[in-house]
Amino acid sequence: MMHRFLVHRFYVEKKAPFQQEAASLHAELRDVLGVASLERVRILNRYDVEGIDTKTLLACRYTVFAEPQTDYLPYGVPEDAHVLAVEYLPGQYDQRADAAEQCVALLSGRRPIVRTARVYLLYGTLSDRDLAAVRKHLVNPVECREAQLEEYETLAAAHPQPGPVPVLEGFRELDDAGLAAFVEEYGLSLTPDDLRCCRAHFRAEGRDPTLTEIRVLDTYWSDHCRHSTFHTELDSVDIEDDRIRSAWERYLALRRELGRTDRPVTLMDLATIGARALKKRGLLTHWVESEEVNACTVRTSADIDGQLRPWLLLFKNETHNHPTEIEPFGGAATCIGGAIRDPLSGRGYVYQAMRVTGAADPRRPLSETLPGKLPQRTIVTAAAAGYSAYGNQVGLPAGLVDELYHDGYVAKRMEVGAVVAAVPEDHVRRERPEPGDRVLLLGGRTGRDGCGGATGSSRAHTARSLELCGAEVQKGNAPEERKLQRLFRSPDFSRLVKRCNDFGAGGVSVAVGELADGLEVDLDSVPLKYAGLDGTEIAISESQERMAAVVAEADVERAVALAAVEGVSATVIAKVSEEDRLVLSWRGERIVDLPRSFIQSNGAARHARAFVPIPRDCTTPVPSGFAEGLRSVVSDLNVCSRRGLCERFDSTVGGNTILMPFGGGRQRTPIQAMAAKIPLPEGETTTCSVMAWGFDPFRSSASPYDGAYLAVVESVCRLAAAGADLAACALSFQEYFGRPGNDPRRWGQPAAALLGALAAQLDLGIAAIGGKDSMSGSFEGLDVPPTLISFAVTTSDARRIVSPEFKGAGSRVVLLRPRYEGALPEPESMRVLLEEVKRLNASGAIRAAFTPTFGGVAAAVFKMALGNGLGFAFADGVSLADLFGAERGTFVLELEDGVEIGNTNCIELGHTRSEPEFSWHGERVALDDLEAAYDGALEDIYPTRCREAPTRCRETSTRHHEIAEGQEEDCVLPAPSPAPEPHARVAPPVGSARPRFLIPVFPGTNCEYESARAVERAGGRAEVLVVNALSAEAMRASADRFAERLSASQALLLPGGFSNGDEPDGSGKFIAIFLRSPAVRGAVEALLEARGGLICGICNGFQALVKTGLLPYGRILDPEDPIKEPKGPGDKSDGPDKRDRLDRNAPTLTFNTIGRHQSRMVRTRVLSNRSPWLRRVREGDVHTMPISHGEGRFVCEPELLRRLAEAGQVATQYVDPEGRPTMDIRYNPNGSAGAVEGLLSPDGRVFGRMGHAERVGPYLYRNVEGNYGTEMFESAVEFFTGGK
Repeated sequence: MMHRFLVHRFYVEKKAPFQQEAASLHAELRDVLGVASLERVRILNRYDVEGIDTKTLLACRYTVFAEPQTDYLPYGVPEDAHVLAVEYLPGQYDQRADAAEQCVALLSGRRPIVRTARVYLLYGTLSDRDLAAVRKHLVNPVECREAQLEEYETLAAAHPQPGPVPVLEGFRELDDAGLAAFVEEYGLSLTPDDLRCCRAHFRAEGRDPTLTEIRVLDTYWSDHCRHSTFHTELDSVDIEDDRIRSAWERYLALRRELGRTDRPVTLMDLATIGARALKKRGLLTHWVESEEVNACTVRTSADIDGQLRPWLLLFKNETHNHPTEIEPFGGAATCIGGAIRDPLSGRGYVYQAMRVTGAADPRRPLSETLPGKLPQRTIVTAAAAGYSAYGNQVGLPAGLVDELYHDGYVAKRMEVGAVVAAVPEDHVRRERPEPGDRVLLLGGRTGRDGCGGATGSSRAHTARSLELCGAEVQKGNAPEERKLQRLFRSPDFSRLVKRCNDFGAGGVSVAVGELADGLEVDLDSVPLKYAGLDGTEIAISESQERMAAVVAEADVERAVALAAVEGVSATVIAKVSEEDRLVLSWRGERIVDLPRSFIQSNGAARHARAFVPIPRDCTTPVPSGFAEGLRSVVSDLNVCSRRGLCERFDSTVGGNTILMPFGGGRQRTPIQAMAAKIPLPEGETTTCSVMAWGFDPFRSSASPYDGAYLAVVESVCRLAAAGADLAACALSFQEYFGRPGNDPRRWGQPAAALLGALAAQLDLGIAAIGGKDSMSGSFEGLDVPPTLISFAVTTSDARRIVSPEFKGAGSRVVLLRPRYEGALPEPESMRVLLEEVKRLNASGAIRAAFTPTFGGVAAAVFKMALGNGLGFAFADGVSLADLFGAERGTFVLELEDGVEIGNTNCIELGHTRSEPEFSWHGERVALDDLEAAYDGALEDIYPTRCREAPTRCRETSTRHHEIAEGQEEDCVLPAPSPAPEPHARVAPPVGSARPRFLIPVFPGTNCEYESARAVERAGGRAEVLVVNALSAEAMRASADRFAERLSASQALLLPGGFSNGDEPDGSGKFIAIFLRSPAVRGAVEALLEARGGLICGICNGFQALVKTGLLPYGRILDPEDPIKEPKGPGDKSDGPDKRDRLDRNAPTLTFNTIGRHQSRMVRTRVLSNRSPWLRRVREGDVHTMPISHGEGRFVCEPELLRRLAEAGQVATQYVDPEGRPTMDIRYNPNGSAGAVEGLLSPDGRVFGRMGHAERVGPYLYRNVEGNYGTEMFESAVEFFTGGK
């Protein structure tokens, strides 16, 4: 490994049993891309490291970059393969490199420079055409490029010193033709009319603008920031349809009622007037209005330990359509990142998310991909991976995930994220900034990523323009955002903040510029990722994970100190000034000096005309037969299973989830609304939030008016079906349309949709108090379908939430529906129906409820039956039109016996059956047949099964790394041998009235809150300690602090999360290195050996325990370097706890066999309770608990696994519904050898498990029954207190 260069290069490759990613890529390139001659694919991670010596590098090889059990280090690149190396574009955030640098710094005390690349080795007789196809498939020029194969002499990037920001001399003299050419030359979203306004302004000021001023105005006045399309004045609106014209007259009457006739008619006025009207009528008393517009905010009363407390509920929907279209992973990741920061800037703690996306059919051949576009398959899979990776890492549960399929979304992807947040009202201080106040930049550093994002997302695009968008896409850093969440959740910090903004569109210029009318910004104070940025780039960069907060000058020191505790960088970059001007200085020069009045003028006024034609018919055809129709419906893309998509999203982190995404004993019935308890750091609550959505692109394409009206109805009905209280319901809209240009018909689409949404608001008495518009859904003559998604949100009582799965056989099931006027429900009838559903739920009459959407009643009944594997017999009076019609606003209800229905239209649908089949008028269809069609439609896109899918266990003596494809491992383990004393029950230390559990928060940890609650609920004392990774010095100080606090604690609890984003390429490495540091290692050994303490690791914590040797060996071991040390098997004669090194045969936890994250409920059986953590359970007990991980697969030599089981060290196993250990992926989600879920050290003091036993509490997971009472924390507390 010695080099003549200062840069060390090496490669890491997975060993054969762990090459799922390479095998998957091989199948994709061969079967989907059509490279038939491709015989094999290998994937290597390449690391170039500069700034450390060879000795340090050798120490890092198998602690930071690789693991001896799963990886090996090839010597260079073979000559017999086609080689393609791919790296991120310069300036893009590389989480793997960043994590590697942090790990090396923690181990050595010095942070190196690391550059990574992925090296693809392609084998076979490949033509130039084949290689070009592979290259195009793997290299998206928006985010990455081919990397050089030659070694580097240095990694230190050359950053030329930027020149001064130019003054655009002659701008004031440009004529109209010159202004038009100026727009093209600089790629502006400004129109020539906007530039005429600029020309007039700078003529009045007697100077030419700087380039930065034009870029800042281009950003401020972009459609993304100023909503220019929504603020365009509609000079005329011509409507052909009488119903829609009547709604228009109703809107004009509202303008007169509210005294707004002097205001221009705009789409924005149409979008907001409903809330204004309902507020005037006294129906919006809970709405919180403020100059600080971060997210929709309502007041609520939260029941906390039986007392009502004032809280604020915040919610927001966000789109990242354009970024996700061109770079799906990063675009979708930063969609949820941006959505989080909006309510976070309102000081709300974000605790649940929803994702609704739109795509064309992803199953179509890649050959049908439009020029300049990515394949739909690539977009949908990479976007799902990006959104889930970011949300999972930041610790935000995705309560509901869905995807719509419509050919119109080939024009541009729809990527929508919606979030819910809450905060005690007394934690929020909202004051107008005063001169002398300071602006803090909190969080990440600034780079070139995201420059021009606001303007890029505001434009319609062509194939050529998409090639030039690389700098517009930001890269997310979820662990950094998690730190910001922790900081803002602190009342000590949040009460210092007068006003706050997140760094979304426009970067510093907008995020800081919007905080006050007068600001002086020092761009030289902005922390940078790297040198070489000029003043313009610093001003408009949209680098992620940054917040701008206004605090009083006297509070700056305190705020910076509080940020430092959480490992958050805080820098003063601006002050509030007397004069109402935005001034940005760089290198001592003012490069922006604009009056607030000019910025807020939003440029030139825009005018348009709208024409709304008579809607097209949208009648759903009724099938000729029941069985044929049912099979067709369940396999329809907009009905079929989303399980392979949804289960990659963590749905339970935080421990507040009331409804799992899929319910019933089989976890198959999808929910229609997400519900979660408001997040409490301590105490208990029955108060929850409920959110639902509504939209049908097909109906909206036929009639934007009807589509928007029914979107509102559908979202509200979904809330009602979930048992939510509609009294405090509020709406937020997501509008997404093609670029209207100057075509009145195109303007008529959003105008009609907003009229429909307004009519629904007034008819139901429920207002839209926020929204987000995206008006650039066009690509070379193609448009997205007219899109208005309604998000409905309310608070409710967790005890009254209803889930949609049928609860049992023999139940009466009815269909309740309103009267209809054409396609729309008659308003009074709809209100009566909603009241009836509310009455039935309040009386406990409803066992399950579902509001039909795609596929009608037939699809609703099928999905309701799936969860518990039931069948259904439809009544003779039910017609095919009743079953397959597309009416919205109806309810399918499973009722308790003897329930009477009030004054509403009720159809007796039939009854549930224990036989798993569906029958109607003598036709019968087996549930299994329907389920196969339902599951199969998207299985190739979002797999739920591995290529090899063992369904039962059988004995085998095969070593784990020699198992043939499709062969099953043994998971029938021997029972523990009789235990000699003191193994059976570990003697407790000196009693403690309230034992202290130390809970460290590492970069990437996201389960500390629920872990602390579980400890406190069990009677222990939780102490949370943040490990600061801002610098090598901070990490050393954190290690010393950790050792000090552990010496005062009785137990160490390592919570779940993503240790540094589970990078570099593996989980738990940062934690393992931290635990091996001298001070920490000594404290851990003293805890176990001298003081009789306990250790537990859950999920990521379990991974760290295994990778340090604490499990299963009971002590911290260093990893063997197979290059330097013997490669023979360990000394087995001394038992499983006698190794001195973690060699290649030691157990480990690695990537799930399916190759992605898994989140669901599992059943686990106690095999051994020989631990203080398991005092309260018996061997054979079965528990249900959430899992959520990407690397939970336990691998172990069969002989060692047998000996661990006999020694009583295999604590728990994954089991099927009959309680049998299994390799079936439905129950053993990661493919663990022996179905192992939890392990013990030889003396039982150290316990690790993948299941999140801490994520339990009252009223959670109401749609998945099970025994959630593992009582492991109560057991540990009793161990110390001497309880029985």
